[in-house]
Amino acid sequence: MSLLNQYRGLRREIYILFFGRMVTNLGSMVWPVMTMILSRKLGLSAAEISYYFVGSGLIMLPASILGGKLADKRNKKHIIVTLDTLSILCYLVCAAVPLGLGTVGLFVLAGVFQSMEYPAYESLFADLSTTKDRERAYSLEYLGANLGLVLSPTIAGLLFKDYLWLSFLISAVSIALSTILIGVMIRDITPVEDTGEEAAYQKGKDGAGVLTVLRENPLILLYILCGTLYSAAYGQYGYIMPLDMQAIHGDSGAVIYGTVSSLNCIVVVLCTPLITKLFAKMRDTGKMLTGRLLVFGGYLIFMLLLGFIPGYYLSMLVFTWGEIFSTVAEGPYVSSRIPASHRGRINGLMSVVYAFVTGSVDLAVGQLYDRAGSGWAWGLILSVILLSALTALLLKALDKRAYPKLYHTGKDDAPG
Repeated sequence: MSLLNQYRGLRREIYILFFGRMVTNLGSMVWPVMTMILSRKLGLSAAEISYYFVGSGLIMLPASILGGKLADKRNKKHIIVTLDTLSILCYLVCAAVPLGLGTVGLFVLAGVFQSMEYPAYESLFADLSTTKDRERAYSLEYLGANLGLVLSPTIAGLLFKDYLWLSFLISAVSIALSTILIGVMIRDITPVEDTGEEAAYQKGKDGAGVLTVLRENPLILLYILCGTLYSAAYGQYGYIMPLDMQAIHGDSGAVIYGTVSSLNCIVVVLCTPLITKLFAKMRDTGKMLTGRLLVFGGYLIFMLLLGFIPGYYLSMLVFTWGEIFSTVAEGPYVSSRIPASHRGRINGLMSVVYAFVTGSVDLAVGQLYDRAGSGWAWGLILSVILLSALTALLLKALDKRAYPKLYHTGKDDAPG
């Protein structure tokens, strides 16, 4: 219980958002098997699947920008409830009609609404927590998301062959329950007034544009590059991994991948509170660097032990440790270094850049996979995550000079 005690003392609304995220992800059963839907059910090649992911990402770009602007200008709770309702309708239709490219299109549309919601959700966690509490708040959000995901990938793998429509229906019901919870129980979203010295970089600049804020905070651009490279490599966990498992293990690949994905969520649930507590004094930049190196190690293990099923679980264990370090660092890093008035737009901009670069890497990986095989594709993926680690190292070296007031909190400058 001592590990969970570290989450005490946050605002009531943070806990409601935590439960909302958990309930939503209880039904996240389609995304984990999307690569296999496109491959096994619809007969697409690796390159064609990459076109799907890139196309989906391009469609979501304007949604992320619009969602960021709305998050900074409108009531964030109303944005979340409205967009969730639209995504629920899409999932219900997907459950009711035969599987085909039209169903996939509706699923993408639901993803568009979720992308528009993302900046509001992320900004709300920052608004409702002080700088010193923000890492705990984001850690709790991440924990809730994965508590909901513990069983859903495995269930998705079991439903994949004959009852895929039920995955869409469960997703709709779960999001509906989360929406009702947030709509009814969250009443006060007034931002916390943070007067500490470490909050100096968060003072609102209502008249300034996003480009002005970025010019004043050039290190945020380096962070976006670091995060973009990481996002592009991280996404291969749901793209190349299932393709490899399917190629080697046939129809059993969906079930194996589902259990590996569930292990990811179980490790997150068990280790996020532990890592958050044990490494509370490590700075965000040190955690990002550690996370990149662990993800690199996890992917390398998977590549070297491909075909050896126990190796998949070892790979996922190391990969997930890296994911935890990266995730608990990134939200607090950004929200502590940009004006509160621009959180939504900056988050939306990051989503756009992430989608563009991730799509480009997906295309390259898909072409390599089809033409040269899995080994070459993994070589590119490992190169991208290693480059992200190098940018994280540079970010760590420059951050103290750029944001000195954040370095008076007694945290450790060591890399961990």
